[in-house]
Amino acid sequence: MIDLKVSQIRYFLLVAEHGGFHAAAEHAHRTQPAISQAVRELERKLGEPLLEKGGKVQLTPYGEQAMPMLQGLVDHHDRVGEELQRLAHHEVGLLHIATVPSVASRLLPGLLEAFIRDHPGLDVTVQDGSADSVMALVKARQVDFGITSALGPLEEFRVEPVYHDRIGVVFRDDHPLATATGALAWEALRPYKLIRNGTSRLLEHTEAAPLLAGSQLYVSNMISLLALLEAGMGITTLPRLALPPDHPRLRFRPLGRPQVEREISIVRPARRSLSPAAALLERAVLEASAGWQSADTP
Repeated sequence: MIDLKVSQIRYFLLVAEHGGFHAAAEHAHRTQPAISQAVRELERKLGEPLLEKGGKVQLTPYGEQAMPMLQGLVDHHDRVGEELQRLAHHEVGLLHIATVPSVASRLLPGLLEAFIRDHPGLDVTVQDGSADSVMALVKARQVDFGITSALGPLEEFRVEPVYHDRIGVVFRDDHPLATATGALAWEALRPYKLIRNGTSRLLEHTEAAPLLAGSQLYVSNMISLLALLEAGMGITTLPRLALPPDHPRLRFRPLGRPQVEREISIVRPARRSLSPAAALLERAVLEASAGWQSADTP
């Protein structure tokens, strides 16, 4: 394989374009011997002369055939270099993130709207799913990073907390618990049917763990869970963000004893760097997180 130098090809193209070594040297801001040496070295590598010997500069038959290919090679080199520079400067790029639905619907919309507006050349894909599915996507490196409640062994991940989401009780507006005031103690939930969900594990190893043992129903899908709660099938425990703030029938009441929080974090492999575009979005999330936590989230 021939190891061609783009600079040598450029000098040859300048000589052919301007009709001489002196003019090419002036255009390239190089000395004429340097231009001549570069063209001779290019001809040596190719194994054929590109220019006729002596007199006026003229392409050889080989040079006439080679010139379009050499010009195409330089053009391709320049296009690739420009794209790489744009990629490094966050002007173009692809990035993929995964997150739990409550973050996707409650925290990310405003951030993503501004991010895409400020970086129109970046394409963002967001996948939402359970905390376990988000962690699986991060572990399989199918996304740049995840935003989720990180559970289980985390030695292989880098974890950056961005939000603390308090756990509470969700019930229909005509449920007996609706008349209670203030935060609820877990004992107050004992008489009622508890529907477990994917976030119920946050109650494990707390005072409220007996509630889980007495539950007969587990629902993983949030839409189905809310439908069962609306139908009066029981109550559940959820992070505050998981319940839409304007839900017409369901109400959220903080769990006061024990007080439990879901820590939402950016999670990514510990020994893998982010692409420039993904690093830019991660920085935007971290900068926005202070505002998320201080806001009066209903």
